[in-house]
Amino acid sequence: MATVLAFDVYGTLIDTHGVVTELEARLGRAGKGEMAAEFSRRWRDKQLEYSFRRGLMGAYVPFGQCTREALDFTDRALQTQLSDVDKDHLMAAYGRLPAFPETVGALERLAATGMRCVAFSNGTADAVSGLLEQAGILERFEAVISVDEVKRFKPDPAVYAHLRNRLEVAPGDTWLISSNPFDVIGARHAGLHAAWVRRSLDSPFDPWGIEPDLTVTDLEGLSDRLS
Repeated sequence: MATVLAFDVYGTLIDTHGVVTELEARLGRAGKGEMAAEFSRRWRDKQLEYSFRRGLMGAYVPFGQCTREALDFTDRALQTQLSDVDKDHLMAAYGRLPAFPETVGALERLAATGMRCVAFSNGTADAVSGLLEQAGILERFEAVISVDEVKRFKPDPAVYAHLRNRLEVAPGDTWLISSNPFDVIGARHAGLHAAWVRRSLDSPFDPWGIEPDLTVTDLEGLSDRLS
């Protein structure tokens, strides 16, 4: 049976901080353009926090709602006073985030090995498919698998079981590829293999005693190791 590579999307294939340019434009009107990078970081952190909290509460909503609520919170926390129009534009920009520069070439190399590549995301299938299509990489994936199908968020074990059930693949033949340590730990806890894409050398891995099978700095490094 062919090995499956299940790629996390946000932060792994797609650069979530690709929204900084749009933030600079929107915040710049209020003389706060220098806050764009900090705003982007806090928006992303709060987006994930909201998904974790909703998962624990059993109060699932689509990931896009977590994203919008996190945007509202960050605007309040940083007192940037974005208008509703600004927020709508930023949410639209989130649907046009760019792929990391090495993504296309790395996916081509991995596909040439005969490995099955799928996208596996907290985002809804429609949102993720649109994002990957505009980034020019949708056709590189056999399927887009969303946690929305089970109404849970990563790192709930149910989402990794759903991935395997959808693809009819054994845990030992399944690799989770993610830049998010919580996702890597969740996959390893569920019995899958996992590779951590450590995009920032300043980022430590959580000291839980659960380690990734592989650690690489980008997807090109992953293709070097697996192809």
